[in-house]
Amino acid sequence: MTLISRRGPRHRRGRISTALRPARAGFALCLLLASMPLLAVERVYEVVYEARINPERERAEMALTLRQPRDFVRELRFSIEPDHTGDFEGDGTIEQDGRYVRWTPPETGGELRWNARLVSKRGNGAYDGMITPEWAVFRGDDLVPPVYTRSLKGARAQARLRFELPRGWSSATPYRKADNGDYLIDHEDRNFDRPTGWMALGEIGVRWATIDDTQVAVAGPVGHDLRRQDILAFLRWTLPTFSDIFPDLGRRLLVVGAGDPMWRGGLSGPSSLYIHADRPLISENGTSTLLHELVHVATGLRAESGADWIVEGLAEYYALEVLVRSGTTNRWRHRKSVEDVAEWAEMADDLFVDTARAEVTARAVLVMAAVDEKIRAGSDGARSLDDLARALVAEGKVSYERFRELAEELAGGAVKALKPSRLPGSPEG
Repeated sequence: MTLISRRGPRHRRGRISTALRPARAGFALCLLLASMPLLAVERVYEVVYEARINPERERAEMALTLRQPRDFVRELRFSIEPDHTGDFEGDGTIEQDGRYVRWTPPETGGELRWNARLVSKRGNGAYDGMITPEWAVFRGDDLVPPVYTRSLKGARAQARLRFELPRGWSSATPYRKADNGDYLIDHEDRNFDRPTGWMALGEIGVRWATIDDTQVAVAGPVGHDLRRQDILAFLRWTLPTFSDIFPDLGRRLLVVGAGDPMWRGGLSGPSSLYIHADRPLISENGTSTLLHELVHVATGLRAESGADWIVEGLAEYYALEVLVRSGTTNRWRHRKSVEDVAEWAEMADDLFVDTARAEVTARAVLVMAAVDEKIRAGSDGARSLDDLARALVAEGKVSYERFRELAEELAGGAVKALKPSRLPGSPEG
């Protein structure tokens, strides 16, 4: 009643009719409930990333503009590669200590600027980021490095990415476009959003289709013989089966492709993947680089120390499984592919390495097949490796110990294929 009398019109002294009290109490409750979303909105701040692409200098000239009604964000700490990201300047206080840059913005926001190099080489000398006078292919992480925020509890960003491109260039990213052309950066698992995933800029060709509730786009530089329509047709055939196994693929998928001098393989990213223009959709040995990387996109699994063989083994196992389950290849071809994998697997003398190479991945595929067989047998066909994979996806990280624990729960007992004595290089063996 006090709340209403203060906000409402002035009344003459006297008693308020008891008949009005329930109505006024209900009105007060409505006002209180209506104000609750507003309190949450007050903790939303705006982040705008502007990327001015400069092919001559092989870089993007970046600006981050932070707008906030008060000091929701107190500090941003970037983890950088000094050879790729530098020249930080802007409002507030900026401190650099080796591979870390700490920005303390003014209370109501400000601007931070830096340069991001878009040419990136892998250890084998091939490029996984490239910019030329005609095109650029790179990951969003190359624009904005990983960042740790110190902010008010419950505060979250509304982030956008805006490109300033050379004349005649266009862009393709995994994100939805706003009416003004900005890309809306929204990751449900983060309070502070930054662009990630594969991107293609320049004189590019883009083909897209909606497949099984996922908007798929295939983009790459003009003249690189990227088979955009073939990729879409392949995904039309396989993606429904894939989604039955991994239902959380997402509403958007960008496939970026390019030819030399880019790396002649495939790489995954959030809601996106890269594949070299010359890679076949199905190799002669019956495997698929495209589906292998798509498993990584859908699962997003992070390997703990010594568990990369599990992540890579699942990706290769399900690349083969999706092909046969969808009818893209037959059972005979699937068996031949597994036989080829078995030959590679004999060369693996240690599974518990930091980075799983081809022979380690091959050995891991055989382990996955044995685990699937044991789970099916132990559950009378009610469970399979699919259930184990989905359980891992829900957790996000994978270790050998947890993988074995889940497998034994689903199988209802010990799984011989996962005993340390059967896994080369096992620290418990």
